[in-house]
Order: sequence, then C-alpha cells, then structure tokens
Amino acid sequence: MVLFFTIAFAVLFLAMTGMRFMALRLEWVRSLSGQTDFIVAARWALSLALYGGILLGLIYAVVERLFAPAAIVCIILLSVGFTAGIGQWLENLSNVPAGTPADRPQTLGGPGLILSNPVSPMRPNGIAIVLLQGPGEPARARVVADPGSPMLFQPEFAGLDHSLVNLPPAPFNSDTPWFLQNLAIDLRLSAENLQNRLGEGMAPFLLYLGSLVFLLSSLMFILKLGTWPLANFFLGLLAFRGVLALETLFITYQIQEVFAPFLQGRLSVSFVAPVIFLIAGLFAHLYSLLAHLARRQASHATV
Repeated sequence: MVLFFTIAFAVLFLAMTGMRFMALRLEWVRSLSGQTDFIVAARWALSLALYGGILLGLIYAVVERLFAPAAIVCIILLSVGFTAGIGQWLENLSNVPAGTPADRPQTLGGPGLILSNPVSPMRPNGIAIVLLQGPGEPARARVVADPGSPMLFQPEFAGLDHSLVNLPPAPFNSDTPWFLQNLAIDLRLSAENLQNRLGEGMAPFLLYLGSLVFLLSSLMFILKLGTWPLANFFLGLLAFRGVLALETLFITYQIQEVFAPFLQGRLSVSFVAPVIFLIAGLFAHLYSLLAHLARRQASHATV
C-alpha cells in the first residue's frame, strides 16, 4: 500500500507538473506578457496529485481487499506528509531571489501592437486593443476598438502596477472542453488556497489539509457501492470532483460573508471549511462502519 501510493503520488505530481508547465508556456505566448513559473505549475500539480493519489490509493485498497481502517490511516498519513513536505519545499523555493532582468523572458511585439480576442460563437464581437507603448508596458496609453462603437483612447493608468493589467489573448484558438477548463480552474484555486494556508503557518495548514484528506478518505464506501469496478471508479471520480468544487466554493468571499453573521466572532471564518470537512468525514466513516456491521450481521444470519 505504501509503495503503490508513493509511486502513484510521485507519477501524478511529476507528470502533471510537466504538463502544466508546458501549458503555461503556451499561455505565455498567447498573452504576450508575463513569465512562466515552474513553481506555479508544481503547486497546481500538487493539488491534483493530492486528489488523484488518494483516489488511486482507495481504489487499490478496495481491489486488493485490504483492511480498510489500516489502509485509510496509511493514506491519510502519506497524503498529509507528501503534500506538506512538497508544499513547504515549494514555499522555500519561491523565496529564492529571481534572476536578473536579462535572464527573464522578453515580451513579444513593440509599440503599436494590436491585440484582439478571437471571434467565436462565444464572442461574436471581437475587441481589439492597440498598445501604444507595447506589451512591455500594458498600463500605458492604449486605444480600444469595440465593433459598433467609436474608438476609445485610454490614458496611462497612473499609480497602477503594470503587472496587474490584464491583456486579451493573441488570436490563438483553444478547443479545450469547458469541463476540463473548469477542472483546471478549480485545481488552481485549490492550490492557491493551500498556499495561503501554508503562508498563515504550519498549524493552520495541517488543520485544513488534514480535514480535507480525512473527508476524501471517507469516500471509500462509494467505491464499494456496486459490483462493477469501472462504475464504482467513475462514481468515485464524481465524488472527488464534488469535493473539489465544494472546497473552491468555501473559499469564495460570498460564502464567507454568509458564514460570518452566524459565527459572530466566536470562530474564525477560515476554520469553517475544516470543521465542515471533519463533520462530513465523520458521518461518512460512521456510515461505512454501520454498513460493514450490517453486512456482517446479515452474512451470519444467512449462515
């Protein structure tokens, strides 16, 4: 179990880091500005490896008919250990000073560059932006051309960090299905959430990570619902996707504003998600235990 989980987690993390890094490289070419960051790709892959590693570990435990409590404890310890260790390593790596400006990628194009959103069924009217000072200084003066409207001159954004100004993509088409894009967005939000928790300290990070892993490990009963392993696997995928969506929902500002009046300062809003994860995980583990006892009693009764 330990060997399988270690290999699965490592393969997922390394493979997804490489794929995400290449995707960011392509996105850098599309946006014509910014710098590809290996650490960003690794953090995204770490979140995917966390979910994928736990799911594969649970499937392995079900297929090999391992003792469920021991397998769950092993998965929890390995998941928390690997995620916390790699997360701390990435945090330390991000504190290393960047190279000189000459070592960084240069922006493409020059003054007068025209950027436009691709015209598609989702965007019937493409908007063009003329960067008068080039993509290297997107917050400087520019001209916006919206079909059906007069051209708009936008002066320099005084006092605004140039890195915060978003540019439209260059006219490259993306045929990625929406559900994959949505999954990638949720994984990115999950990775940013783990990074923020780690920035608050190791104790809040371990509390949140432990509660999340505890909830994910409690979904083992879903992989035993039917007699068809492939159907159980897809049910497990849907369940894990639901937990990921729930995690990203809890970190939104709107949901935190909903919880704040009920807490009335007795508990920090940041602890709401871990508490909910722990309670839901306890109910799921309790259900698994009661279902196991019921099946065992039924088997003894038939004998």
